[in-house]
Amino acid sequence: MDNIQTASASDKPDFCVECRDQEASIFCEQCDEDFCEVCHAMLHRTGNRRKHTAKSLKVDAKTTSDAASLKNESTFEDLPSTKIENSTSNSLPSTMMELDGTVINGSGATFGEWMTKRAKAVPLRLNTHERGLLRLLEAALNVSEYTDKIDIISYSNKAKRIVAQIRDLCAIICGLLVSGDYKLGAQLFAEKSVRENEAFFQQVFEVGRRYKIMNPEKMRSSYGKLMYMLMDSVIPEVEELLGFSCVIPIKTVYDFLKAREMVEILHDDNIVLATREISPEFKTRAQIDTESQRKKRAIETICEKYANEHISREEIERCLSSLSDNHAYLKANRDPCEKMIKYLTKYFNPSKPDGNYSLAIVAGRQGHRLTHSHTNQYAYVHQSFSLWREIVHEMFMLWMLADEDLLSVSPYRLTNTGQGLQRIQHCSNISRSMHKILNRTQKKCGSWVGSSVIHLGDKNVPNAFMFIDKYNQVSRILTPIVSTLDKLEELQADPCMANYIEEEFGGIDQCRKDILYDFFRFGFDGSGADNYFDAGSCIDGRLTSAWNCT
Repeated sequence: MDNIQTASASDKPDFCVECRDQEASIFCEQCDEDFCEVCHAMLHRTGNRRKHTAKSLKVDAKTTSDAASLKNESTFEDLPSTKIENSTSNSLPSTMMELDGTVINGSGATFGEWMTKRAKAVPLRLNTHERGLLRLLEAALNVSEYTDKIDIISYSNKAKRIVAQIRDLCAIICGLLVSGDYKLGAQLFAEKSVRENEAFFQQVFEVGRRYKIMNPEKMRSSYGKLMYMLMDSVIPEVEELLGFSCVIPIKTVYDFLKAREMVEILHDDNIVLATREISPEFKTRAQIDTESQRKKRAIETICEKYANEHISREEIERCLSSLSDNHAYLKANRDPCEKMIKYLTKYFNPSKPDGNYSLAIVAGRQGHRLTHSHTNQYAYVHQSFSLWREIVHEMFMLWMLADEDLLSVSPYRLTNTGQGLQRIQHCSNISRSMHKILNRTQKKCGSWVGSSVIHLGDKNVPNAFMFIDKYNQVSRILTPIVSTLDKLEELQADPCMANYIEEEFGGIDQCRKDILYDFFRFGFDGSGADNYFDAGSCIDGRLTSAWNCT
């Protein structure tokens, strides 16, 4: 037995000496230390360390294949969702060539392969029956006091308290179901206990998780209660006392099609038209109607071609609508980041300030917590928007990983973080993906201004749920600003407003520049730290600073 334990310990991979979280993959001969790829790139990008020689550590074949599999299943980095460029004619159908600038990125993969990767993290849209279950769940969560009775300092048996609260929630759902549909309620619960209806409750809880991913603005207070309850339900002691499991995997478009042996739908020539988000900006009513008709015809063509005894036309259309929902989410949440980058590059010079519009800030003045020259502040703002854009672009994938982290058997500890009692839990999946995203962004930006620390599983970002909630605020912060900047042109139609803007600001462009000038200086000044002595230039501190400003 001792020999077995020794062998197991020797097989355990070495971790990076810097972050202590990622597996070491690079050995620096001068530093005589093992680093992961991200930490090595960060520490050796400037100064004398740039001259250090490094070599790749040997990784066994199993680890290599697992890493490749994880990358293939959890990243969408090869192709953008709406801007696709320069593809070979072999992978492009003729219908795609007619799109307004929508072509595939030539990186070796076809659009079908890219769509298959994306479908693995796109939740399936709810049907009519599932929407009824969702209403039951929301009503039960609204009256439940789960977190008020569990996340407290108490010396009573916590496992028994958890089981009692889960059973109360299930009883509320049962009562609501019986009151709404007596026949169905009697069929499920007249002669069966809660334990014997495991599949029903698993479906109810899965519907809530799936709906929240597709509609981040919904279930603002009840979703956290649901996830914390499910987090407790997977504790072995609790699951044993409860008698059944509450958790099943979230249904995705890929899983739905694979179960019906119809994954080939994702490779169809018309898939790009059938799932495309139609943007109304700068288009006439006739153009919008034309694009809508083309999309409708593409959906009808796919449904007619693949419908059979295994999958109906309605189910195919449901899958296509789910993928289209993902594109609509990206347009609403990722595009504001891209627009802010365009406004930054249009109105500000990266190397020197334009007149009185210097982005330079000094710590201790006007509430600033960082000291940056104009050039550094410009780069700091540009990098922050670029990073947010990459994170939001892959938010569905990150949300799936966060769901896995929260509902893993990994224990959590209840700790007072300065913002009340919070559940601090390790986030291995999210951490791994965030380091990849950060490394990709750093390579695109070249140099990096500010800290590269990613707070996960600590007092700043206690768990994966807090991470998701934090980055869902990106669009809430940027959308009002972008909408204001975009709508200023329409004010020119009113002579009084046009005259006011001209006299007060000197024109539309100057008005935009004043708004951007204030936001870029006060929204990225390091005020996102958790105390007055630190500066919030870390990855999550950048977002907190913008949050504080707005």
